[in-house]
Amino acid sequence: MDPSDHPCRLNLLRAAGSFAGLAVLLFLAAGTVRWAGGWVFLLEIAIGGLLTEAWLAKHDPALLAERRTSRGQAGWDRVITSMMPLLWLAWLPLMALDAVRYQTSFVPGSVQCAGALMIAASFIIVYRTYRENSYAAPVVKIQRERGHAAVTTGPYAYVRHPIYAGGLLTYVGTPLLLGSWYGLAIVPVMAALLGLRSMMEERMLTTELDGYADYLARVRYRLVPMVW
Repeated sequence: MDPSDHPCRLNLLRAAGSFAGLAVLLFLAAGTVRWAGGWVFLLEIAIGGLLTEAWLAKHDPALLAERRTSRGQAGWDRVITSMMPLLWLAWLPLMALDAVRYQTSFVPGSVQCAGALMIAASFIIVYRTYRENSYAAPVVKIQRERGHAAVTTGPYAYVRHPIYAGGLLTYVGTPLLLGSWYGLAIVPVMAALLGLRSMMEERMLTTELDGYADYLARVRYRLVPMVW
């Protein structure tokens, strides 16, 4: 076996690649590496991702393998998931330009700390979701070969899409941490895409997954308890 194929080594290589790519995107636009918010963001994303993958590798390798493939993805979901990375690629440099290079936003340090805590909380939500749901693939599909069943416990007892709820926390927390009000103004667009995806997913699961219609009747909220 090639040492480079070892799962831990591959995880580290992926994390390093993501870290480097995001760093280039942020700091080139910022025009400096002296940006505490940018470094905190990068470290949170890298450490959170590594810890999550390490937990999956140990406790649910089947889900980890499933999360590395888009096989069986619904066509409409392929369109939405191709738009989201493009938004991030434009969003992150915009915030760097706003917060650092041109300094057109002023976000208090306490608010930036709150943004960092929101990103950390999103990883906790994702971890709790993975622990409860071994079918939490990154794409919308029915995993019949894995005995896909509706999950109604844990975070799913409060919202129907807890991973999306965690994603929404990241969307809001990121511009707050990076110190960009302009970045925060883009969040409704990203949240709308997330909401559209959740509705389309529910429509598919209702017709194709046993027990999902009953689950929808019991849990009212999609992303935010007591709101929507």
